[in-house]
Amino acid sequence: MQKYDLFISASEDSADIHGKKLISELLKKNPNLKILAIAGPKMRELNIDVFMNMEDFQVMGFVDIFFALPKLIKNFFRIRKKVIKSNPKVCIFIDYPDFNLRLEKSLRKKGYKNKLVHYISPTIWAWRKKRADFMAKYLDLLITIFPFEKKYFSHTSLDVKYIGHPLINIVKEKKNENLKKELIGIFPGSRIKEIERNLPLQLKAAKKLLKNNENLKFVISSTKDILINKIFDAENLDKKNFQIYPRDQNYLFMKKMKLAMATSGTINLELALLKVPTAINFAIKPLDLFIARNLLKINLKHYCIVNIILNKRVFPELYGPNLSVNSLYESIKTLLDETSNTHIKTSLDKLKHILDANKNPSENAANLIFNYLKI
Repeated sequence: MQKYDLFISASEDSADIHGKKLISELLKKNPNLKILAIAGPKMRELNIDVFMNMEDFQVMGFVDIFFALPKLIKNFFRIRKKVIKSNPKVCIFIDYPDFNLRLEKSLRKKGYKNKLVHYISPTIWAWRKKRADFMAKYLDLLITIFPFEKKYFSHTSLDVKYIGHPLINIVKEKKNENLKKELIGIFPGSRIKEIERNLPLQLKAAKKLLKNNENLKFVISSTKDILINKIFDAENLDKKNFQIYPRDQNYLFMKKMKLAMATSGTINLELALLKVPTAINFAIKPLDLFIARNLLKINLKHYCIVNIILNKRVFPELYGPNLSVNSLYESIKTLLDETSNTHIKTSLDKLKHILDANKNPSENAANLIFNYLKI
């Protein structure tokens, strides 16, 4: 059986982004590394062996997870069997905590004795704080990307390292080239369910905005062209005001955006770092909302990561019962106001300082894996 130095698991879009950056840095240090991975399209561009595709794990919402359980359980045991047999020197699990934390525990129970690394901490500062003790029991290293996270593990013996946020590099890489900012971005999410729940609301809000100003120009970031075109056609909108573009061109279009409406996720931080005022929307099934509030006791001051980092409401947040066509329309209308827009951009200036623009996060993570884990 092929021997591997590393097994890397990336089971969602943001993990695929982080995974590609990490692997690129690792291969710079040692191009001969043998890497086995659960990989998305970005990681699959690199010189690795793909064990499973990220797309086999994509689920959203508590209810949808229930129906996906048979597939996820099957994947769980396939991964555990592969890791135990191939016995890589280091296993790196990126985010996706509900699945990965259980897998890390199970690997230890089954006798895996090499290094376990969890890259990107679960949000124990928001809920399920006891996970800190759980992780300390089974992990060798936790790599965090927000400066405030380390203190939540201070009572444990777990080695926790803050590396900076990998997305901070877009501030350096993507220069603002004095392009005319005239576009309104629409980011409906990447998963089918996200798109189905959020895009119709976003398009209806856009339709209302066009009644006020027929010259507005919208661009839609797409990962599922057929689905997005189907929803777009159902809304009977004039195509002259809209352009659909592939998500891998996000930064090119973001530089031309004066504002955006975006489904909650990593994209919120990307928009913030590029100083695009954004209304955050996330459609939630009533049952998912009930579970979150009443069973999981999730009750935060802010839910958008940008607002959490800045500790104030900078981006409007529209979740669950607060999200409607009218509330989204009113939020975007407010962002169109020049004074409001300028005030938000001023607040966003603080982000790059908080996340430490002097760090090279992916290189820092690669150094930890080489030096701390002595590959």
